[in-house]
Amino acid sequence: MIDAGAGYRQLTPEELIGELAAEETDLDFVRFGLEDAWAVGSWLRRVAIDRGLGVAIAVMLGEQRAFHAGVQGSAAVNDAWLDRKFRVVKHYGRSSLAVRVKYAAVGESFDTHAALDPLLYAAAGGAFPLRVQGTLVGAVGVSGLEMHDDHALVVEALRAHKDALR
Repeated sequence: MIDAGAGYRQLTPEELIGELAAEETDLDFVRFGLEDAWAVGSWLRRVAIDRGLGVAIAVMLGEQRAFHAGVQGSAAVNDAWLDRKFRVVKHYGRSSLAVRVKYAAVGESFDTHAALDPLLYAAAGGAFPLRVQGTLVGAVGVSGLEMHDDHALVVEALRAHKDALR
């Protein structure tokens, strides 16, 4: 069981918006290619297995799915959620959780106010933008946990990868 997202759930919407923006700024890379995608995806898979987390994991570079894995306990529905979350990241250039919180902070629902098909777009935590020197180059995502925990696991993976590059 994971409860890594508990810290996010304790923040006010305004505090959470600031925290998510800071993460996106901090997790900007000098480079991020196929080897990086494999490293981050493999880290996520290994940690998910070690922690007994039934998740689907994917890393996108542009339109290419550079890494994909399902861990015991995940299902095809998790892949569909990843696709929907990735569309939100691509459309807004922000994490799927940040987009959800942005709407909630003003009392709106993404599903009814975004003017996007909720069957194709999901503003639920777990997909995070991959940026190289400020430019959006892809996304990494996890689906299968509570959305804050999905997001926290992705951030943990990206932080670990960034630290490994130093």
